[in-house]
Amino acid sequence: MTVWFVVAVPLVMMFFALAMERVENRLRHVAVQEEEVEEFLEQARPNEVRALYGHGIGRALELFRLRRLGGRAAKMRPRKSRG
Repeated sequence: MTVWFVVAVPLVMMFFALAMERVENRLRHVAVQEEEVEEFLEQARPNEVRALYGHGIGRALELFRLRRLGGRAAKMRPRKSRG
């Protein structure tokens, strides 16, 4: 009986650790990064702050990212020449 216990406990712990690693990797992609929150707090517009207050950090960061991507897309868009 002791032999089974000595073999089973490390195996169960190993599988549990592997499962938790997979959960952690999924959460890492979903979680909000500290740098994003700092940047948001420094550069947020009033509508983004209202979204933070009313809907939480997820929606506020979504609006913030859309604004940033919109500005970058406009800068990267090729200009038409008038000649």
